[in-house]
Formats: sequence, C-alpha cells, structure tokens
Amino acid sequence: MVSPAPLRVLVVDDSAYNRKNIADILTGHEGIEVIGRAADGDEALRLVSQLKPDAITLDLEMPKMDGFTFLRILMSKQPTPVIVISSYSNKENVFKALELGAIDFVAKPDRQFTPDQAIRTEILSKVLLVRNLRPLSASVSLLSRGAGQAPSRALVTEPQRGSQTAEPPARPVITARYVVGIASSTGGPSALLEIFSKLPERFPGTILIAQHMPDKFTRTFAERLDKKGALRVVEAQDNDVVSARRGYVCPGKQCMEVVSPTGSIMDLRARVTLPSPADRYCPSADRLFRSVANVGGLRAIGVILTGMGDDGVAGAKAIRAAGGIVLAESAETAVVYGMPRAAVRAGVVTEELSLSGIAEYLAALS
Repeated sequence: MVSPAPLRVLVVDDSAYNRKNIADILTGHEGIEVIGRAADGDEALRLVSQLKPDAITLDLEMPKMDGFTFLRILMSKQPTPVIVISSYSNKENVFKALELGAIDFVAKPDRQFTPDQAIRTEILSKVLLVRNLRPLSASVSLLSRGAGQAPSRALVTEPQRGSQTAEPPARPVITARYVVGIASSTGGPSALLEIFSKLPERFPGTILIAQHMPDKFTRTFAERLDKKGALRVVEAQDNDVVSARRGYVCPGKQCMEVVSPTGSIMDLRARVTLPSPADRYCPSADRLFRSVANVGGLRAIGVILTGMGDDGVAGAKAIRAAGGIVLAESAETAVVYGMPRAAVRAGVVTEELSLSGIAEYLAALS
C-alpha cells in the first residue's frame, strides 16, 4: 500500500520563535512537510498563491495584515484548511476566526510558548485531521449561506444582544416539551452558531450541548451562542434548572447529564461532573444522550454534528430505544463526517439532514 503524500503546511506567526517551534513540531511527523513560513498576512497570502499548501497554521495577532483580514481574503480567493494557534487570553478572537472559516484551534498558554507534549500532540492531530475534511470551498459557502453578503462581513457582525456577563433579569422556568442533546467536535462551533441563529425565541425545547473544546473556552462559546440567537445560552453549572427556550453548554473537562429529581419532565436539572473511567470522550455525548433518553422518552431528540470518532452512537441507541428521534448531519455539510457516519453505520439515526435541514427541523418543533 502506497503511503499518502505528506501534508504540505504553511506556518504563519509574527514571532520567529513561535514559527520555529511550530515548524519543528510539524516536521517531526513523517506525514507532514512544512513548505513555508510567514510573519504576517501579506506574506502569507503571497506564499499561499505560490505554494498552494494543504493546510495553514495561523496566529491572529500580527502586524501589517492580521489573521482576520488574512482569513477573509483567503476564504474568498483560495479556501484552505486553517488551524488557528492562539493564546488563552484571546478566546473571543478564536470564535470569530472559526466563523470566518478556520476549521479548529489550538490554545497556547502564552503569546510565545515552549510547547509541551500535550500541545505537540494537539497540533499534530489537528493538522493531520485535514485529510478527513470535506472540500473546504463547500464549507465556506455554507458558512455564508443566507447572510446576504460576503462571509467575511456577515459573520463578524455582532448583534445587539448584551453579553452573558451582564446578567439579564431572571426568567421564569418554562417546561420543555422537547429535550434536545447535541454532540459536536471539529467544525462544531460554526455549525452550532448556524443552528442557534435560526431557532425562534419561543422554542419549545431545551438544548444541551456536548462540544469537544478546551475548558477555558466553553464559557466564551456559550456567550457567543447567546449573542447570536434568540435563545438564552449559558455554560452549565451543576444543579442548574433546565428550562425551555434555553441552551446549556457543557463546561470543558467535565461531563453533563440532564436529570429529573422527581421523575417528571416538568422538573429538570443539569448534572455536571468530572468524567468517569468509562467515559471515552470528555464531554461525553454518549452520557448526555443516555440522560436525554431517560428524561425525554418520546420527546427526546439527539443531534450528531460534525466531528471525528464515534461519540454519541451508544447514546443515540438509547434515545431510539426510548422512542425519541436522532438526527445526523449529512456528508454534504459536515466539515468532518466522522461522528455522523458512525451513527448512520450503526443504524441509530432516524434521519440524515444537512446542517440547514437540522436547523429547520428544530425551528419547526411545536
């Protein structure tokens, strides 16, 4: 069997120190070739045109042309998979970059960093993931669908809602008619933003999200979902009351379930705990889905979006056994058709839909 050609990667960072560290990590893998290094967006665009890389690692804060401007131009002219490598202090910037078309990100402790083994492994795994991507031109088109203008402008416009940090007046608890669990990984943040942007304010269900993401980013992501749509979205805390018209993001490094202390769908709480040895993923979509099946029964809905692996398959089986519905994102729109494909192959999916089809299905619930 012939080995695939090495992935050709361009490293973009204004720090020569970081460029060297990232390039050293990548060239240490036989399946990757670093074909160029750029110190700013202008230089990176020239190298992209000349070298046509398979993937790009990107810093966001750079002189001359920053990472956002680079992403806007790149995705309109020569869509290429981009993995953002950004510091923990720039959480909001990371999600703007994902909305502009970056496929994933790696969080580094500081602006300049000496990578430890965990970061080395993460950078390599996310760059190598490029082999499993759907062609990116389709992804970028989907991100901009319905925006009415170029994605680079539509996707960074902030709506008028306030930040989650400015706590709104308390809302009454509204009994959820549907209990929806969503599982997602690579490509999930942008997919979830599209779904939440289409849900009505009087959505009759509650949505609980298991998105694979570093722990320091889940609260910022919940705040971004909260800003982008009509539903109130929070990072879940243990024993939160679970209400309709609200979304709950599982905190990083933890697992989330929905439980009913009284056994009634009218009394739902979030249970947030550390993962157990039995949890293969963190957060565990399987664990979340099983709990959705237990409390929701016929009103349980599981949604499996883009991502690698098979998280959610066992939990989806429990939802189907309880009489609920399982939706999987189709290969047409999934950035990485790993998790949905595993569920389809296991025979646990009620219906396979495009991302917009899933959003429309949920929006039509009554």
